[in-house]
Amino acid sequence: MTGITTALIADDEPLLREQLRLRLAKGWPELDIAADAANGALAVSLYETHQPDIVFLDIHMPLMNGLDAAKAISALAKSTRRPVEIVFVTAYDQYAIEAFHRGAIDYVLKPYDIERLSETIDRLKARTQHGVSDIVQRDTSAALANAIRQINEKLQPSSAYLQWIKASVGQTVRLIPIDDVLYFRSDEKYTCVVLDDSEVLIRKSIKELLTELDPNRFWQIHRATIINTRAIAGVVRGSRDQADLKVKGRDEILTVSRNFTHLFKQM
Repeated sequence: MTGITTALIADDEPLLREQLRLRLAKGWPELDIAADAANGALAVSLYETHQPDIVFLDIHMPLMNGLDAAKAISALAKSTRRPVEIVFVTAYDQYAIEAFHRGAIDYVLKPYDIERLSETIDRLKARTQHGVSDIVQRDTSAALANAIRQINEKLQPSSAYLQWIKASVGQTVRLIPIDDVLYFRSDEKYTCVVLDDSEVLIRKSIKELLTELDPNRFWQIHRATIINTRAIAGVVRGSRDQADLKVKGRDEILTVSRNFTHLFKQM
C-alpha cells in the first residue's frame, strides 16, 4: 500500500460511526476516511467503489452482518490482488474477541477505548507503510476465515440478549420490543421503562438489566440510567465536565455522570 492510506467505517449506529471517525482523526490525522456505511451490504458496495486500505466493521448490522461483509470484502480484495486490513468492531468480552486477535485481523471494543485504539492504529500504520506480501495476505485470509468460524460457534449474537420487556399493566402483561425502549431509569424499588408515548414500571433493577442488554446498543450513562444509543438525538456539554443527552421524541434532558463521560468525550 502506498500514498495516502484510506479507510471505510461500517456501523449501523451514526453516533458510533462519528465517535470512531473523531478518534481516528485524533490518533491518525493522515488517515483518509473514504466513506462510511450503515449496514454490511453497503459496506461491501462502498469497498468495491473506493477500495480502501482498511475497513472497520461492526459485527451486528442490518442487511448483512460484519462477519459476512468481511467474507465478501476479503474475496473482492483477493480478486483485485489489493491487500485490505479488516478490523472488527465489537462489544464482546475477551473470550470472544480472542478469535480476532491474530495476524492482520484486529478488534476494537465498543465503547472505544483510546489506548486500545492507539495500539490498533500503530499496528495498522506498520502494516500499511511496509506493505503486505502475498504470503501474509494468504495468512490474513486464513486467519479471517478461522476467526469467523470461531465467532459463529461461540456466539448467538442478537438472541443472546434481552429481546422483550415484560411489564404488568393492570391485569395484563404487556410485551414491549426492546427496540421500542428509549431508556431505563431507576425509580426506587422499580425501573421505569421510557417509550415514545408512555412509561411503564418493571421490577428488574438497572444492575440486572445491564447483564441482559446488548452493550452495543444500550449504554449506562448514570448509576440510575441506561439509554438506547439509537434514542440519542444530540450531545450537549454540561457543567463540571458532564454531558447532557437529548432524547429523540422527548423533551427531557438526561445527564451523563462523570463516570461515563468518557463515552462522549470527543463528541
